[in-house]
Amino acid sequence: MNLQDLIKLATDGRIKELELLSLEGGFYIVRAQLDEGYRTLLDERGNPMHLRSTTQLRDLLHLAPAMPCVLVQHVVHDEMCGQRDGAVEPMRLPFSLMQTW
Repeated sequence: MNLQDLIKLATDGRIKELELLSLEGGFYIVRAQLDEGYRTLLDERGNPMHLRSTTQLRDLLHLAPAMPCVLVQHVVHDEMCGQRDGAVEPMRLPFSLMQTW
């Protein structure tokens, strides 16, 4: 899905949640949760678009309507140390595209 597709889906109210996934290397990718599953935001070459911050995402989507957004970050310390029993779930922090704080 490209940026125009993402904005169209948001305008049509089809996005249940927008995930900004924090990945190793200091960059993020964007996934939109739809009824039929997840779609990743792609760049002009068809590769996952790499972003550097929530601010960059806000700038990119300044024309899009408000939608639920969440920053998703895996807790590497828990995975490395193996202190917990069972699956280690990622940390999910809600944020707004409209407000910077």
